[in-house]
This record gives sequence, structure tokens and C-alpha cells, in this order.
Amino acid sequence: QQGLQQGLERGLQEEALRLVLRLLTLSLGEIPAYLKARIQTLSHEQLENLAESLLGFKNMGDVETWLQDI
Repeated sequence: QQGLQQGLERGLQEEALRLVLRLLTLSLGEIPAYLKARIQTLSHEQLENLAESLLGFKNMGDVETWLQDI
């Protein structure tokens, strides 16, 4: 049961990561490797928060600032 729960949580995290990376790429262009690596370390909850916040981002500097503030 615990293994199933962990698997589900990992799946949700991976899907949130794919969505955030896709949205960032569509709205701001190619994501620098160092930012992509940092984003890949975020938890599911942090990825959800980033997805909401990115709606107001104007450039990659905004992404950097957001990541520094968490």
C-alpha cells in the first residue's frame, strides 16, 4: 500500500514537472539548463506554486527570482 502511494505521488510530481517546463517554454522560450536542473528538484507542491506564479513572469529573470525566494 505504501509503495503504491509513493508511486502515485511520484507520478503526480513528474506530470507537474512536465507541465511546468512546457508552460515555461511556451511563454518564455528555451529554458537554460541551470534553471531546468533547479526546477527538476522541486516538490509537487512547489511545482504547483510555480505553475501559478509563471502566469505573471515576463522573462527568465522572474523564474530565477522565484526560485531564489522559495
